[in-house]
Amino acid sequence: MKFECIIYEKGDGIATIKLNRPKVMNAMNKQLWLDFQVALEDAKTDSEIKVLIITGEGRAFSTGADLKDSKARRLEDYRDYLVELQEASKKIIRFEKPTIAAINGYALGSGYELGLACDIRIAAEDAKIGSPEARITSSVTGGAMRLVQDLIGPGKAKELLFTAEYIDGKEAERIGLVNRAVPLDRLMDETMEMAKKIAVNSSLSIKMIKRGLNMARGEVSLEALMEYEIEACLACVSTKERQDSLKTFEDRER
Repeated sequence: MKFECIIYEKGDGIATIKLNRPKVMNAMNKQLWLDFQVALEDAKTDSEIKVLIITGEGRAFSTGADLKDSKARRLEDYRDYLVELQEASKKIIRFEKPTIAAINGYALGSGYELGLACDIRIAAEDAKIGSPEARITSSVTGGAMRLVQDLIGPGKAKELLFTAEYIDGKEAERIGLVNRAVPLDRLMDETMEMAKKIAVNSSLSIKMIKRGLNMARGEVSLEALMEYEIEACLACVSTKERQDSLKTFEDRER
């Protein structure tokens, strides 16, 4: 199975999706999300697969949406992109098998949100994690408005989202945003070790437990929340302020 924007591997009951656009630090475009969903469906339907790992190639997990694409994107096209992103995110959140994000480097914006959608997060100690959306006149997606509050509480969630500051893996572990922070050279070994511990257990038990945990969360439906996220994001990116913010952001990052 060949893909343009990901590497997909399977073995010993464990599937791994590796985001593979290292030249742009695994920035996300529509093709990446399309590739991702094909691999996700394969991992879902393959009865041999017990656990799914998601990670990134090179020095980033993902720096989020590809800003070069978004600068020239028409609003209708942006909606299409966001819908594709939200569909993929819902599939991860509701994936019946356990998912582990191995955060190997920068995890920003929708890359950070991809990690949030997983059941378990293991990060490199020096990974950079955060949501720059408020800095570039955008808004969070991927169910993050619920997911980040579930993990670290509303106060800390607001602090991170409002300041748009990045934290490293150690701080993310301290506040409960990730389960564990480890040296980068140990990241995949630690992730595989956890995946193997899960894979030996009953798939049916884990499926039922995960379903129950998801049912127990929140009053607003995930669909309603994620539809709101699309509208909030489009309202931000359609402004002149968005273009000014992108230029400032690009100048600062050089």
